[in-house]
Amino acid sequence: MKKISLVLLMSAGSILSGFAQETTVWTEADRKYLIENLIRSRDQLLKETEGLSEKQWNFKEAPDRWSINEVVEHINLWELLFQHEMNRGFQAGAQPERIKTARPDSYFLDFIMEEKPHHSAEYTKPFTYTIPMNLNSLKSNVSWFLKMRNESVEYVKSSHEDLRLYFNSYGSIHQIYIYAFGHTDRHLRQIQKIKQHTNYPK
Repeated sequence: MKKISLVLLMSAGSILSGFAQETTVWTEADRKYLIENLIRSRDQLLKETEGLSEKQWNFKEAPDRWSINEVVEHINLWELLFQHEMNRGFQAGAQPERIKTARPDSYFLDFIMEEKPHHSAEYTKPFTYTIPMNLNSLKSNVSWFLKMRNESVEYVKSSHEDLRLYFNSYGSIHQIYIYAFGHTDRHLRQIQKIKQHTNYPK
């Protein structure tokens, strides 16, 4: 009886081992891709906001448009939401059965980078959009962004989890990170557009 139990245990161990190997789909190439783009978009945002005067970061193309300060704050609110969605994905546990029906990475990047305007939900609008402008300075907003993005970079660098096995309602954790740097890229275009306005302070 003991011999039979041992054989069954060894067989079960082999099956689980094979399952783990089969479902380990997040590769080192995936890790490198996320790290490079999280850092690249971070550094581009720092470059675009470096040395701006108060007039420059509060300039609006029109009364109903966002300033650079507000754009950065909006990015920060989404960085928080991305972290929340990732936590939910991890709490739900690995879901290897969803891999076969998951959308490709290109879907997420194409959507976030499309030229078509996106309308922000009320809870993702910058606080300074409805509250006095001096609530947050560009310096504090950039520091906030830098802290969260650096935490993301360090996590991706050191993670031992398979980020393609954990999902929220839309996609995998890997794809949420694609959304994160893509969202920054999208608003970098907006910041550059603001700077190109005829009335933008020199």
